[in-house]
This record gives sequence, structure tokens and C-alpha cells, in this order.
Amino acid sequence: MNTTTTARKDQAQEHIDRAREATSGAADKAREAAAQVGQAVSSAATSVGHTASNVASTLGEKAEGAVGSVGCSMQSLGEKVREKGPHSGILGTATEKVAGALEQGGKYLEEKHLRGMGEDLTNLIRHNPIPALLFGVGLGFLLARTMRR
Repeated sequence: MNTTTTARKDQAQEHIDRAREATSGAADKAREAAAQVGQAVSSAATSVGHTASNVASTLGEKAEGAVGSVGCSMQSLGEKVREKGPHSGILGTATEKVAGALEQGGKYLEEKHLRGMGEDLTNLIRHNPIPALLFGVGLGFLLARTMRR
């Protein structure tokens, strides 16, 4: 072989090696870019999840506060009913019972909030499953009948 042919083969091999290096470098850059995009998407999803959790927590706290506020208002209403209503006779007895019920309900809401109410309802259903089931069926029947009209 002559030197010109050998030189051309060497140049061709050199070009092939450069092309492989460029291709390899491009593939590495593409992998890095894909990894960065994956990390960015993961980070964004985590951020959205945290934001949603914070919003739900804030709404839950506001609902708890609202229930406590309703309880306080019920107690106040019970006191007003007791003050303004008749104090003797049948109406006095009815007024006293309504005022007492409003005050007790208000205290319950103020102390238990939504979580306590849910726990109490769960315990009530656990201890009385058949009446709870019958109540649910009756309520469903009444709702279906109302919706049909």
C-alpha cells in the first residue's frame, strides 16, 4: 500500500472516531437533559401536592372554626330564648327545654368540632348497626321519592 492510501484511511478513521465522540457526547447531553426534565416534573408534582395538602388543611381548619363559631352562636341563642321567653306555664317549660337544647348543642359543637362529631357518629353506628341501616334505607327511600316528583 502506498502512503497516500494509508493517510486517507487514517483520516477516514479519524473522522469516524470524531463522529463517534460527537454522537456519544450528544447522547450523554440528551440523557442529562432527560434527567433534568424528569427532576423538574417530579419537583413540580411534589410542589403541587404540597400546595393541595396545604389548601385542604386550611379549609379543614376553617371548617373546624366555623363549627365552633356556630356552637357559640347556638349557646348565645339559647340564653336569649331563656331571657326573652315566658318563664311560667306550658310555654315557660317549652321555652326552657328549647333553650337547654340549644345550649347543650352549642356546647357539643364548640367542644367536639367536626372530628369529634364524626367519631361519635362512627361509634353510634358501630354500637347500633341495625337501626343505622334501617335509618339509611328509610332516608334513601324518602330522598328517592322526593327526587322523583
